[in-house]
Amino acid sequence: MKAIHLRAPAALDQLQLCDDTDPGVPGPGEIRVRIHASSLNFHDYAVVIGAMPTADGRIPMSDGAGVVEAVGAGVEEFQVGDHVVSCFFPGWLDGGPKVADFSTVPGDGVDGYACEAVVRPAHGFTRTPAGFSHAEAATLTTAGLTAWRALMVNGGLKAGDTVLVMGSGGVSVFALQFAKLMGATVIATSSSDDKLERLKALGADHVINYRTQADWGAKAFELAGGKGVDHVVEIGGPATLPQSIAALKVGGHIALIGVLTGFSGEVPTAALMAKQGRLQGLIVGNREQQLEMVRAIEANQMRPVIDRSFPLEQIADAFRHQASGRHFGKIVLEF
Repeated sequence: MKAIHLRAPAALDQLQLCDDTDPGVPGPGEIRVRIHASSLNFHDYAVVIGAMPTADGRIPMSDGAGVVEAVGAGVEEFQVGDHVVSCFFPGWLDGGPKVADFSTVPGDGVDGYACEAVVRPAHGFTRTPAGFSHAEAATLTTAGLTAWRALMVNGGLKAGDTVLVMGSGGVSVFALQFAKLMGATVIATSSSDDKLERLKALGADHVINYRTQADWGAKAFELAGGKGVDHVVEIGGPATLPQSIAALKVGGHIALIGVLTGFSGEVPTAALMAKQGRLQGLIVGNREQQLEMVRAIEANQMRPVIDRSFPLEQIADAFRHQASGRHFGKIVLEF
């Protein structure tokens, strides 16, 4: 079985293609899945470059999609031939947050999905939306569910709300798509006019080039009827949070999901207090939320936006493409 292992010290040059022992047959409560696709996330990138340390020899990638090849005793939810997609937190099935670290996350605390086959507990997967390719399904585990939880679960998004999304990466594009499904108004930012045009084509009602509009938070506030936005999907972190607060309406909601500008920094607490805003951090979501998302995607026939696909052996090149920032939507591995 082909698999990618990350050797210490972690770096893109340390991603090695190996021939591993086949994982064998599933035991009780387990399924064997032939993995056909994975998708790249910032979290995966942080692991493979060593920003988030993991064990020597770890198989990376948190997202995996493929076909059930065998089921163990007691498994009733899946049958051989079913198309499935992995869960980010395999043990967080439902209810409120129960996990505060990445010790159980595939591709970080445990081996991930940069491999041809796995045997895992059945509750570590859900079915994929009908008609989805494996590549499309693989985009849902992290980026799709993060956007879904930010807006639908934590945000309580409703028709008529205004949502601010940042950039054109996977989470932001999913957030735009989910917001439009719900009848919300979307304001999108980017430093690229070409990408802004693509965001408009996806349904963005207003766009802002944050390179040419330094006070883009105030501009978003103005575009939202002069009352501010209801929801901000905040992917930047410390350097963008002040602008997010400036864009927010009184009593609005900021979903803090990203650290693209750093892992810590100052928070303009007085401004947040004045807005009486809700700043809520989150890391992806649980299995029940993933099932709900899959049902919504099917009902609305929504499709993910895939920028480019790479074969498994070109995983380092895929991450270099991600690091360049040239992508729009998701980057995937197919194998």
